[in-house]
Amino acid sequence: MKQTLQNMYGAYTTLENGYNKVKDVTSGNYSLHQVFLDGLLAVSPTIKNYVHVADIISDEAKILSEYKSALSGFKSSSFFKTKELDYISGVYTKIVDGSVSNLDALVMVLTANQTRMSDDERLTEIDRIYNDMEDKLNSVRNFNKKAKSILTQRKSLQSDHSTQQKLNKAY
Repeated sequence: MKQTLQNMYGAYTTLENGYNKVKDVTSGNYSLHQVFLDGLLAVSPTIKNYVHVADIISDEAKILSEYKSALSGFKSSSFFKTKELDYISGVYTKIVDGSVSNLDALVMVLTANQTRMSDDERLTEIDRIYNDMEDKLNSVRNFNKKAKSILTQRKSLQSDHSTQQKLNKAY
């Protein structure tokens, strides 16, 4: 009986040691995975200093500046009707809302512990945001150019009309 108990205890000790080793290995594996996943939450300085980050912020400032300046000029002229000014304001609002969404996405990508992304994924997202901001800036510029062209045409028409009236009065 004593020998059987000793054999059982020996088997139990071997089993317990094996279990503890497996447990330690899996714990270490879990720790490695946790370190990897936590690393994905961190944002490297290289990403934060990526050239397109500054370009995105600069594009946002340009969008705001250019649309405000143009809209102010359109409102101060008497060549656009209220409905036209409302339309122009609506176009600008959509563009600005989109650019603000891009800034929110940029902040999420650049803020630690917000998203789990590799550096490559972060760079890809920043590039996507940059391209979209460039499109929005070009949209503002193209829209401003077209609206200013309409304004110039209307000024020219009014000038021609005034000249024609003066000539009619002279004859």
